[in-house]
Amino acid sequence: MNVLIITGGSNGIGKAIAEKYTLEKHTVFSISRSKTTNVSYQQITADLSNTSEAVNTIKTVFSELDLNAISSITLLNNAGSLGEVNTVGNLDFEKIQQTIQLNTITPLVLSNEFIKLTKELHCKKQIINISSGAATSPYSGWSIYCTSKAALDMTTRVIAIEQNEVDNDVKCVAIYPGVVDTNMQAAIRKTSEKEFKNVQHFKELKENNELYSPEFVATKVYQIDIQNQLENGDIVDIRTV
Repeated sequence: MNVLIITGGSNGIGKAIAEKYTLEKHTVFSISRSKTTNVSYQQITADLSNTSEAVNTIKTVFSELDLNAISSITLLNNAGSLGEVNTVGNLDFEKIQQTIQLNTITPLVLSNEFIKLTKELHCKKQIINISSGAATSPYSGWSIYCTSKAALDMTTRVIAIEQNEVDNDVKCVAIYPGVVDTNMQAAIRKTSEKEFKNVQHFKELKENNELYSPEFVATKVYQIDIQNQLENGDIVDIRTV
């Protein structure tokens, strides 16, 4: 049995990835604040911005698994938020906290639990973090998002270094999906130029049909995974692999 546990699998990239892995005969568990319809993978509703709820939910997933039957198991940290788009000095402090919680703290917490819960499993074990080019490219108005994704990349690197030092390790990698036609992109295009001076560029990407589809990204992520293209700690843009 090949298992995928994915956060934010109810829409966008997450839904497309969950559907792709299900199609490829994986047992898929989606953890998200909402459910979607007409899918065959298992959906668990949870507020991932609540640390205790996130931890309890992944423990519940493991309690439902026959660990002796697992050939591979993956935690895919996909859930995230753009957060408030505005310059520093004009942000709501609670929105800063909420976005950092979801984009950075929750993946770290879930990765911590995943490594604990798989310690005795001798099979392919991995964590895939969906990050962003914004982790390395600063955008005016995106301080929260850029910061949270940069932190996620560092989390990836640190976990990889730690796991390289132990037997029966967990691989940890991060993938930049490129600019994808999702609800997040729609929200970006609605921001004002005062709040986000690069907004016109993203509008033009949509107008020129230069956005990736979630399905394209899902296929690329699956290929990278199954073909074992990445080493522990790698952080890659799907446009380069």
